[in-house]
Amino acid sequence: MSSQMNRKLGPLPALMFGSRWLQLPLYLGLILAQAVYVFQFWTELVHLIEAAFGHQEALITLVKSIGYKAAAIKDAGGAVIGYEPIAKLNETIIMLVVLGLIDVVMISNLLIMVIVGGYETFVSRMNLEGHPDQPEWLSHVNASVLKVKLATAIIGISSIHLLKTFINADNYSEKTLMWQTLIHIAFLLSAMAIAYTDKLLSSAHGAHPGERH
Repeated sequence: MSSQMNRKLGPLPALMFGSRWLQLPLYLGLILAQAVYVFQFWTELVHLIEAAFGHQEALITLVKSIGYKAAAIKDAGGAVIGYEPIAKLNETIIMLVVLGLIDVVMISNLLIMVIVGGYETFVSRMNLEGHPDQPEWLSHVNASVLKVKLATAIIGISSIHLLKTFINADNYSEKTLMWQTLIHIAFLLSAMAIAYTDKLLSSAHGAHPGERH
């Protein structure tokens, strides 16, 4: 066994196997993307705190970022001619901003799963066994498990976006609401299909433990 592990690869197999390190810049790029999300999170949080203390410019920035509009002002014919000015934070604005912050956190969690799980699965072992901060899911991660976890995370992110849309439903058309709901259902069905396929493959593999593939 030891001789097999220490056996030197031929030039072509060594080149093909070593090509996995080409993924390293991709994972480093995702780390930079996560840094951008951290900056975005704190920017939105600072604007929320400033708006809570009556900073009008921060409030305007928040309202624009979440696409919120106040009650519409209509003329005698019922046409919208403008919107009532927003003088201070209200429950809806706070809820939309907080959901946006949660959305950033969930996307950051998704990035961590891709970075750590992908590197561990496709590039090189991290040798985290016994480390007190080793993620529980990393101990049994593989490409199939990673796909299921990513699909579940995407459903969570889609749920947050859908909830934000429903809270601010007055500013969206019925067509937009319908399509966002259908897309969320498509994500849900896709995740269920991935999990079911993984279960079938695991069952088939477990039914023939002595079979080599």
